[in-house]
Parts: sequence; C-alpha cells; structure tokens
Amino acid sequence: MTLIKTKYNRRSFLKVSSAASGGLVLGFNWLASCAPTPEQLKAMPEEWFNINAYLKIGDNGIVTIVSPNPEIGQNVKTSMPMIVAEELDINWKDVVVEQAGLDTKKYKRQLAGGSQSIRQGWQSLRMAGATARRMLLEAAAKQWKVPVGELTTVDGMINHGSGQSISYGEIAAAAAQVTVPEEVKLKETKDFKIIGTPTKNVDGPKLIKGESLFGLDYKREGMLIAMIVHPPAFGMKLKSVDDTEARSMPGIKEVITIDSLPEGVERQWSDVNAFPNLVAVVGSSTWEVMSAKKKLKIEWQTESNGENSSNHRKLLDGWLEGSEQKTARKDGNPDTAFKKAAKVISQTYGAPFLAHNTMEPMNFFAHVTADKAELVGPIQTPEYLSKTVSKVIGLPEDKISIMMTRMGGGFGRRLYGNFAVEAAVISQQVNAPVKLIYTREDDMTQGTYRPPYQVNYQAALDENNQMIGFKVRGVGLNGSPVFENRFPAGAVDHYQAEDHSLESNVSTGAWRAPASNFIGFAEQSFLDEVAEEVGKDPIDFRLELFDRAISNPVGNDNDYDPSRYAGVLRLVKEKSGWGNDTPGISRGVSAYYCHNSYVAQVVDLKMEDGLPKIQKVWCAIDCGIVVNPEGALNQVEGGIIDGIGHAMYSAMTFKDSQPDQSNFNTYRLIRHKEAPLEIETFFVENGIDPTGLGEPSLPPIAAALANAIYSATGKRVRQQPFVENMG
Repeated sequence: MTLIKTKYNRRSFLKVSSAASGGLVLGFNWLASCAPTPEQLKAMPEEWFNINAYLKIGDNGIVTIVSPNPEIGQNVKTSMPMIVAEELDINWKDVVVEQAGLDTKKYKRQLAGGSQSIRQGWQSLRMAGATARRMLLEAAAKQWKVPVGELTTVDGMINHGSGQSISYGEIAAAAAQVTVPEEVKLKETKDFKIIGTPTKNVDGPKLIKGESLFGLDYKREGMLIAMIVHPPAFGMKLKSVDDTEARSMPGIKEVITIDSLPEGVERQWSDVNAFPNLVAVVGSSTWEVMSAKKKLKIEWQTESNGENSSNHRKLLDGWLEGSEQKTARKDGNPDTAFKKAAKVISQTYGAPFLAHNTMEPMNFFAHVTADKAELVGPIQTPEYLSKTVSKVIGLPEDKISIMMTRMGGGFGRRLYGNFAVEAAVISQQVNAPVKLIYTREDDMTQGTYRPPYQVNYQAALDENNQMIGFKVRGVGLNGSPVFENRFPAGAVDHYQAEDHSLESNVSTGAWRAPASNFIGFAEQSFLDEVAEEVGKDPIDFRLELFDRAISNPVGNDNDYDPSRYAGVLRLVKEKSGWGNDTPGISRGVSAYYCHNSYVAQVVDLKMEDGLPKIQKVWCAIDCGIVVNPEGALNQVEGGIIDGIGHAMYSAMTFKDSQPDQSNFNTYRLIRHKEAPLEIETFFVENGIDPTGLGEPSLPPIAAALANAIYSATGKRVRQQPFVENMG
C-alpha cells in the first residue's frame, strides 16, 4: 500500500468536528458526488451538519460528499466521489451529494477548465476517503480493545476475526473524536473495486426527466426576466436609445443602460467582454422582454475600424510571409540545416474563428441589495466572477454568494463571466431579483470566439530522405497557436519555433483544447505529408522520430513523454489493423499530446457525393487510471464528434466587424447522420495517476480525417472548414 501524508505545505487538508446527527465530518478539498435516490432520501438522518467541503458520515451509514467543482458535463460529479468512496470502502449506493457554492476559504480551485479536475484532485480525494476509513477503524479498535491491524472493512462495515462487526454509522460518533492521523495508507490499484468500474451519470435520471438542474431552470419568487442588446459589430458603442415604445409594452418594468466593466476597474484574465455598454430590458416574462427588445430604437457609433474575414486571412498570411522574427525555441542550427538540405517541404494550414455554441445559452440569476449579492447560475470560474462583481457593484467579496448550477455546455465559454456580471449590475439598478437570459443570437454574436490561426511548417531532408531540420511558424489573432516544446521538438537536431499574436477588435478566448484544437490538425497533417515525401508509412515515420526522442532527445524542455506517445500509436496500429487494406475504405492516422494525455486515432471513411462518410474511428488513449470507464467513453466520443464537426463545417466570418452568422441556420454544426458510424476506444492500462480527458480526444481527429480524405481523393485539405476547401 502507498503511504500518504495527511498534511501538505503545512496546511492540513482535513478537519474534524461532530455533525449535528452525531456523525463523522471530514473537511477536504476537490470533492464532488452523486445524487440520492428516493430510497436514500428516506433513510437520511434528520439533520446534516451543513458546511462546504466536507465528507459527512451519518449515524445510519449514509455518506454525503459536498462538491465545490462546477459540473460542466465532464461527469466529475460521478467520478470524483467514486475516488472518495473507493478509499473509504463504502458501498456506492450509500453516497449522496450536496453541491457547494463558492467558498474560497475552504476550496483551493473551484474551477472547471483545462481537463484538470480529476488530475488535481486525485491525491486529496483519496486521502480524504482513506483518512475517514482509518479513523473509523481506530474507533472500532478502541471499542473492541483489539489492534487496528486486525480489522478489515468492506462496504461500510468494519469486521474482526472474532466475528464482531459494526457499521460505519454505528461507530461514526466515536470516530469523530479520533485525532486525524499524520499519514494513511492508500489502496493498491489492483484492489480497486469502484474506480475502473463503469458507473452511470448520477444526474442521468434527473436529466432524462427534465428536472431543474441548469441555470435556465432556476426560478425565484418575484424574479424578473432581463435581456440585453449589444452593438451589432465589434468596435462599436452605444450612442443613444429611444425606449418609448418598448416601455409601453405589456409586462415591461424597466429599460436601462448599463456598463458592466466601468473605466477604472482592473480587468482579470476572465473579463473578456467586447460589449460592456449595453441596453437591458427587464420585464415579467421572456416573451414580453423579447418582444420589447424589437421595439427599441438604438443608435450606435463606431470606435475602431471594421474588420473583414478576407482581411483577417491576408493579415495572418502576411505575417507568415514577412521577415519579422519572434523565436520561441531554437535547437542546433536550423538555418544551416535548411541551406544544406537536398529538399525542403513547406506547407501552410489555417482555421477560422469558431463560436462556442453551448446548448444552453448564457444566463445568470442575481439579487443585489444594499448589503449583499446573491448569484446563481452556470459558471466555470466562480472565484474570478466574485472578484469582478465585487469591483463593479461595490460590495466586498464576503457579501457576495455564488451558487453553481449544472451547465448545459461550456467548452471554455463559461470561463468568462461577463453575462453574470451583467445580471448583477441589472439587479442592482432595478433593485429586484433578476434572471438574465441571452438569446441564441445574443450568444453567438457577443464574441469570445476561438481565434483564427495560420501556421507554416517546413522540413529539411538530406540526400537520404532523413529529416535533418524542422521549422514551425505560427500566428493568430489575439493569441498564437504554437507550442514550441511539443513534438517533434526533441526529435530533430535542428529545430526552430516562432510565434506571433496580432490584435483584433473581435473578442476571443479559450475554446475546447485551446490552440491545440488547431495545431494538432496542422502538425499531424504536415507530418503525413513529410512521411509521404520520404516514402515511409506515416505511423512508422512518427515512431522513428519518437525512438530518437527516447534514445537521444534534443533539448531539455520537451513537454511530452515519447515512450507514452509512441505507445498510443502502437496500440491504435494494432487495434485498427493498420496496413491491412479494406476495399473501398480509406484511412488516415494522427496522434497528439495535450492536457497531460496522449491520443492516437485512425479514421476509416468512404467518399459519398464528394463528402467523407466516416465508417469508424479507432482511438487509443493514455490518460493514466480511468476512474469511470463509462464517463470516459462519453468524453472521448463527444470530443471526436465535436472535432470532426467543427473541422468539417463551422466558421464565424465578419463584414465590417459584424458577424455573418447569428444562429444555426447560418452557422453549420455536425448533424447526426454525419457522425462516425462507430467509435472504438482503447485505454492504456499503466497504473499512472489520472490526467486530462475532457479535451485531448478533439485535437488529433481533424488531422486523421484530413489524412484519410487525402488517401481517398489524392487532395490535401489544409484549410478549415474542410467542406469549403475540398474542391
């Protein structure tokens, strides 16, 4: 067994106190849990000790785990309590949930982003369960006057060889008096019973029945509905508004102008907001407010020059072709290698702006009074939201409460809480509880898009077709796509990475697997082109590079493990039967590392009416221990389908900085019939601590698809969306 200290950086993860019901309460960080069944609700103690960040054991053996983490659809509400229940050795059916609100004193990182929830919480979750189990054992040992080492646990029961047994609930009150041990033993992975077992989403029954879980479902007595109107184009501001007709309409209470990010307020990274000056309509119902919005007569004024999609492309291409240098990494002497090269391969890849388009548009409830503010809604970054709201409405953070609802999608959009700040400002101005709701058009035209990127790759080959030099040069609007320390850095003697960011008045932000969502496509497409040029199988070509990185790596800053990287390639090669051609089927391969995980994919497709019909996707993943295989498969398959859809069809374009797309009739998403007919996923079983899974399956799929399209048609697709660039 593994020993783990229960204290970290001089601060204890654990606190002990007695619950009102006489049960054991253990406070700890990084928890989420499952939902109670009706039977469990009936069996619960009459009174719980209600405090955030605590594991509670009732006197009847029921365990409650309070969750500080936002549930964004990544299934942490199921998988995180599985970790605690495993070490506690409790029956899974005896675990229930309480969702915590924001509490920065008790939690370290109340954030959903970067595929980090399980990775960051792995040790502390296990520690919390194991420590509770140890304290229960010590209490039983004292009561029975036997050594702790003679006791065993199973499914919430403590047993002794003499035949004595006692439930956790029966001994919980005594365990609450036990001193927290300095260290505890963790289970060996071979002894896991809950971790690694497919487990249903604990919110599944509620989701199917349409019960109120999401921000849009939230209601409060006396609550008003608010909607906003923002400028039609980026770089514009409000000049004047005539609200006479709107105010006279049924159900309308107020029409106001707001500034959700006033001058002088210091911006955080999460304060991405292209339109802080807004018109807000407040009324009794959604329909009444939507109708009144249409009657507003608003003048806008232009503050900065308009931007067009054609100019965006020229701007990005122009930088790639220019002489400006911004070197992020340089190994060896790439310029000399390229001068001496027998052949140089050079290709450029690009992608457009993308919207997030979560199923649930932005919304938030706020009730701001003179002495406090209550906010409820779907947010990935509640702590950052609290800081901004405090500055904007002028209340200290300890007077602001934030409760997180389940989110109908996020993909990075809900990292930026401008919509929640707007709700707070509106509530403060109208002096009433308000729920702000974005229409789909508000949501899609507000901004915070995935930025467009362009990247140029060059490979230098010697007379023996060996790759002796490699250059990558990338640029984006409001951010660069280049990761200078990722593959094939470390596998080539002479390597150079350059990146640059160009300004745009169109607001951008994180989009599922930020930057990796594009660079995975570009990098892996180019490696296929190089493999073809040197006459090698694309998997064998990559494996040769990994062998070099394993045996004699170049540089010290490579951020990947080449052995694990090569491992997923070998696994997908084996499982897909790579090299065994099937008549009528064209194949493409790709592999990428991000969010601490490794993914390799093979796409099998047929061309039908000039478009790919994906027959099957083979996917191999090394993300360490898989806590919940069922939830893991859902994340992997969702990422693959999402990646295919956006690579094939999606784009935001602009004319004079005004979005051309405002709803799904003009913004193309993947349809059911266009999804792969089959996805088969294989997880590497290596016993390594878990890493990210919500995002890593998306970046490589576009390249595997593009490489398969080339195999089928003989034409390379280097620009997204593919459907517009396959001709």
